[in-house]
Amino acid sequence: MDKKLSPPTQHILVLNSGSSSLKFAVYAWGANDRSWLSGKLARIGLPDAYVELRDSEHNLHSSQHNLPDHSAALTVLVDWLGQQPELQLKAVGHRLVHGGANYQTPQRVTAKLLTDLKPLIPFAPDHLPAEISLIEAVDQLYPNLPQVVCFDTAFHQTMPDRARRLPIPRHLAEKGIVRYGFHGLSYEYVLDQLAQQAGTQATQERVVLAHLGNGASMVAVRSGKSIDTTMGFTPTGGLMMGTRSGDLDPGVLLYLLANGYATSETLSHLLNDESGLRGVSGISSDMQTLLNQAPKHRHAADAIDLFCYLAQKQLGGLVAALNGLDTLVFTGGIGENSPEIRARICSDLQYSGIGLDAERNRTNASIISPEGQRPVVRVIPTNEEYIIAQQTQQLLYTEYKPINH
Repeated sequence: MDKKLSPPTQHILVLNSGSSSLKFAVYAWGANDRSWLSGKLARIGLPDAYVELRDSEHNLHSSQHNLPDHSAALTVLVDWLGQQPELQLKAVGHRLVHGGANYQTPQRVTAKLLTDLKPLIPFAPDHLPAEISLIEAVDQLYPNLPQVVCFDTAFHQTMPDRARRLPIPRHLAEKGIVRYGFHGLSYEYVLDQLAQQAGTQATQERVVLAHLGNGASMVAVRSGKSIDTTMGFTPTGGLMMGTRSGDLDPGVLLYLLANGYATSETLSHLLNDESGLRGVSGISSDMQTLLNQAPKHRHAADAIDLFCYLAQKQLGGLVAALNGLDTLVFTGGIGENSPEIRARICSDLQYSGIGLDAERNRTNASIISPEGQRPVVRVIPTNEEYIIAQQTQQLLYTEYKPINH
């Protein structure tokens, strides 16, 4: 008879920081992708900040908190973690939105790394300052605990020059103004899951991964590598999103600035916080809320229609970049949970062979295309926190090797 295994005694804390949020998960060292503890601290810096914490029994604890900044949020989290029995942290892994041109693999945090990252702040001013301050705060609280950073841009370092270059003067490209792409950690996880579900060969073919959530992007993958993606120099570009505009005619920005609709100080807020689904609908950035409101609110219906239409166009462009399509995967909060949005995006793409089985799509099945049809259309839940935990463990205690697809 097998001996009963003792509870795991070492854990990896994963911190996934947004501009006004802090998601976290705790994984048992070397365990599967089910988190031991998890939660989020949301609306940081706003009056209605709140905390949702899920313990080892998966009971949810919710409360309002004063969270003026990410350091305050971390203090609340650390106090709660200190009350969890059997928790023994061995490492902390972070998601960093931007690694610039130089960082293509996870890195252990050092003083030199932080020095290298700070010049990248202008590339991601809504994300990197909070992420770097969080790393520094963790170091103050746990000075002997190793930290690892995993970059959202790293997955797209394989894009060819024609996909990375912007049509602007060359000397600006030499200053780093190129297309980087984001959501890379999500794509790494989903591509690995695709290999497990359909075999490694599926990842070597022509694949589009569609991460649709409050932030949304798509990536074209061939031979297991990113060859193009919808997001570009910043996470504001590409698809229409919950509150972000996605791609715009640059002349629109010049017009807004010249005619008093925005200033250089307010433009970022307009594009990142007031546009997208929220801006077009005037109601909400939440897709399910808009789907519920659409029958009686025309602006909600308009926002949904525009989101799906723009997604169709961007998907078509990635299929062209791949010269065809073998697999389409939906992931992210909308991609995983909204049959109506998946159906509407796929509805006018029959020319590419894309089609859905209505019942499979309705039930969020793992394969939602008809039996035997290609391209195969799949739904695969993402798990950025787990891929960060995995990469942190690989880097610190084995030789780090990117997943071979």
